[in-house]
Amino acid sequence: MLLPGTQLLRRPLRCLRALGHLPSRSLMNLRELVSALNDFASLSLAESWDNVGLLVEPSPPHTVNTLFLTNDLTEEVMEEAVQKKADLILSYHPPVFTPLKRVTWKTWKERLVVRALENRIAIYSPHTAYDAIPHGVNNWLTKGLGACTSVPLHPSTAPSYPAEGTHRVEFCADNTEHLDTVLSKIKDIPEISCLTTLPARVEGEEQTRVSLNCSQTALVEVVALLSQNSLLYHKTNILLLQKPLLPHTGMGRLCTLSEPVSLSDIIERIKRHLKLPHIRLAVGAGKTLESPVKKAALCAGSGSSILKGMEADLYLTGEMSHHDVLDAVANGISVILCEHSNTERGFLSELCDMLAIHLQNKINIMVSEKDRDPLQVA
Repeated sequence: MLLPGTQLLRRPLRCLRALGHLPSRSLMNLRELVSALNDFASLSLAESWDNVGLLVEPSPPHTVNTLFLTNDLTEEVMEEAVQKKADLILSYHPPVFTPLKRVTWKTWKERLVVRALENRIAIYSPHTAYDAIPHGVNNWLTKGLGACTSVPLHPSTAPSYPAEGTHRVEFCADNTEHLDTVLSKIKDIPEISCLTTLPARVEGEEQTRVSLNCSQTALVEVVALLSQNSLLYHKTNILLLQKPLLPHTGMGRLCTLSEPVSLSDIIERIKRHLKLPHIRLAVGAGKTLESPVKKAALCAGSGSSILKGMEADLYLTGEMSHHDVLDAVANGISVILCEHSNTERGFLSELCDMLAIHLQNKINIMVSEKDRDPLQVA
């Protein structure tokens, strides 16, 4: 019986922290789970230099009851995952980045792989794919600024072209017999697609308009063929087919606040959002703590390369090089640095809720309690 005035709250249990190991309603096969994680954030969005996806896989079949989330997979976090009987560790930063020449007990990263395999724990890392997605790390970081609209600083493009090939070639011809010969030779060139011919009137004359798509390699052969006939060559247009931009997707964010806010107020907002007692601050030349901030460019983690050259009142990131900070300040841009992983780790709680929904509550999801930024203020 409930006491008078007491309300019964019905909320689904989604993410577990220090609650122990609760039974899930079902299990997921590792391959099925990895496929679902890839659907949540396509690995094609990750930077080309990154090492993302399934990094360590126990011998199949491998079923997953508990998914364990961490920002950095250290040995202390690995021990926590073993104790909590994790079956898959999702580590935002890839613990295996540079190639391993051997797997021994000598270095800490090798030991991570050994312990994972000994305890039948898979390891998956999304890293910069989570930076790019609309519901990812950078989007979470924008919430520390208050009410604002945001767009990616470096938009992502679709993984493929809207049509086959990278280039489109168009030309007109009035000599049907000669055109048939040219078309016959074009059809013999590999990587040619979407070849079409349509009647057209050019400068009052009946002609045939030819259009085709081709790869970069095939383009060289097509141009060489058409250049043998000066009339065709001078009537040729070559178009570069661009991959379309993906909406709200890409690296970094340029945020426009709904109302200008003083730099000092922004600092307090960010500290509350990141749960930090302090941040590092460089005030832009000619600015003060009371200067208004209307536009902020941000990038979780290490933002130098993403933020460089962006026009804004404020740069927000985890870390930047000394000289990049000097450049920003000289241009009147204030800089807030929060340490690398402090601008990322808080996303895990939000990720936990989103994955619970995406995976239809089929498995338990835990967030590490040992994961933390290695830097402290002494």
